[in-house]
Amino acid sequence: MLFLPEENPMVWVAVQNLDGVEQFVGQHLTDKDIRFIPFFLEKEDAEYGLSLLRRQKGGRCEVQAIRFRELARDAARNGFLLFRSDAEGQVLDKIDPQVVV
Repeated sequence: MLFLPEENPMVWVAVQNLDGVEQFVGQHLTDKDIRFIPFFLEKEDAEYGLSLLRRQKGGRCEVQAIRFRELARDAARNGFLLFRSDAEGQVLDKIDPQVVV
């Protein structure tokens, strides 16, 4: 099912705190040079999927809710795509945030 937000729903993302600075946990597919931020529709899926994400060492990581359009704006500003994922890490949708904002 394609994710087409009609409004501005809350979604769940992994956020890492490094030296007092919070940032989304982005991922990089080096073989294709694709940078993306995985997001989840359910908190439980995000918490389970958190263990599958590569993170920088030394920071605390947690899942947080954010409005989808705010996430898209930040992703577009920093050159990331958005991948809607399930708890097992399967990509359900690939979204260009430039189209959303």
